[in-house]
Amino acid sequence: MKQGNHDGAGIDRQLHNPIEDKLIPLEPLDLTKVRSIDDLVRAMAKTAFTGRQVGEAADVLEAMARDEECFVVMTLAGAMTVAKQGLVIADLIDRGIVNAVVSTGALMAHGLVEATGRAHFRYNPDVPDTELYEQGYNRVYDTLEPEQNLDDVEEVMSDILEGWDHNEVMCSYKLNHAIGAYLAKHAAGQRGILKSAYEKGVPVFVPAFTDSELGLDVALNNRLRESTGRHKIRFDPFEDLEHFAATLLRQTRLGILTIGGGVPRNWSQQFGPFIELRHRRLGENVPLKRYHYGVRICPEPVYWGGLSGSPYSEAISWGKFVPPSEGGKFGEVFVDATVGLPLIAAAVFERLDKDKSANSKKPKKEKAAK
Repeated sequence: MKQGNHDGAGIDRQLHNPIEDKLIPLEPLDLTKVRSIDDLVRAMAKTAFTGRQVGEAADVLEAMARDEECFVVMTLAGAMTVAKQGLVIADLIDRGIVNAVVSTGALMAHGLVEATGRAHFRYNPDVPDTELYEQGYNRVYDTLEPEQNLDDVEEVMSDILEGWDHNEVMCSYKLNHAIGAYLAKHAAGQRGILKSAYEKGVPVFVPAFTDSELGLDVALNNRLRESTGRHKIRFDPFEDLEHFAATLLRQTRLGILTIGGGVPRNWSQQFGPFIELRHRRLGENVPLKRYHYGVRICPEPVYWGGLSGSPYSEAISWGKFVPPSEGGKFGEVFVDATVGLPLIAAAVFERLDKDKSANSKKPKKEKAAK
């Protein structure tokens, strides 16, 4: 007879049947049956660990894309454009999946480098950083951004800023719209995030604007204006906040696609608390809205306590997300976004392309103002 533990624990356990308990069985990843990226991602969803996270996140992004009542905000942090992921983001905009972008300014600046036909380069680890500085090469991990690129982009920015009417208060979404318009006119043969955003009427917000090359370009232009006796450009970040909030208030459902974390993630997520505070503290008659869908790709661990690693479940406590018990759908992938985003996006594109009605999805009932 099988003996239990010395203290008798477990002797009377009633072992359950997983089939009767309706547990979902896992399946081996059979590469002989994989014929497409979508095949691979669907198969990964039936495995474990990060592979399952990738598959489940693709399902949530697909649900967002197919929901014609859902307005999707994409938040971008990290060096995604230096890492050559800009066209993936542009595809998400071009296909109508992403309806607003909130980004770091650096990511938009490096994307502007790409959108004007310039290149980034591999880093040679044999060359010390002190020598890179002397040569004018700015290092981002394993990639180089030549300083000459940024000087060339400054000339583009100068053309845009010199034409800015000082009576028009600037904010990030207005400036990014102007950059997109410039690219549509002067970079017809190039693709880029801001160009796609301009053509699709997708606003691009940069909440920490002065923390970027774009912000420095505006600062330099203002110093030039002041030195030549002209009016400086006035920048008001609260115009971004109000326009973002007004845009989201008009929507039926909200989704968020989070790459990395940082300011773009928090600024986008604080929409819910902002509206709640307007209702509770100011007595405004505004509907309380939270994000219904969420897909997050970020390898930051939760135990550091920072926002970048915090799960969506934590944000539920802040009134930022609809809990799963009320229909919220979330997928979180703890992986480098240069791996996770292309896999997830490509799988969803394949699914939508198989369904022509989804591929020609109707415009959102409420589009963001340019």
